[in-house]
Amino acid sequence: MTSLTASPEEMVGMARAAARRGQDELQAVLAGLTAPIYLTDADGWITFYNNACIDFAGRTPALGEDRWCVTWKLYREDGTFLAHEDCPMAVAVKEKREVRGAVALAERPDGTRVMFTPYPTPLVDEDGEVRGAVNILIDVTDHRQAGALRAQAIRCRRLALSLTDRQAARTLMLMAGEYDEKARALRS
Repeated sequence: MTSLTASPEEMVGMARAAARRGQDELQAVLAGLTAPIYLTDADGWITFYNNACIDFAGRTPALGEDRWCVTWKLYREDGTFLAHEDCPMAVAVKEKREVRGAVALAERPDGTRVMFTPYPTPLVDEDGEVRGAVNILIDVTDHRQAGALRAQAIRCRRLALSLTDRQAARTLMLMAGEYDEKARALRS
């Protein structure tokens, strides 16, 4: 198995190189990755996914039935619904371009959600035609939560410094320390 020490871009590069060697080689490489990764055909229908996709999505994708994404439901970072036909993978296939910098929320059938960054990348043949696409899903839930906790700690400290009530200031400083501790725990 390839560890998560490989960056998403390195994994995309491995997928592109394997795709040039054929579908069997491509699937063998992707099956060995620890990150959730899947393939679509040129119309966006899921044709392959690795086992990490099942854990990530909380469901088993249906080959040839699921389109654009392995997830059950999608939401934008602000929590508004994101239709699969408008998701980053759909944009990548329809517009024949890589999509980078997106963040989305995947909802699992059990109601839990995971925040992730997708790396949808069209796979093109020698003639420049899109044959399909590969997408890697990187879970950023803990990273984002840690950032929010650190921001809350900063707000508590600022407020504590503006108060003349020593007990209230001390309480806020203790809260800031607790937020920092929770953020550190998420990062480890």
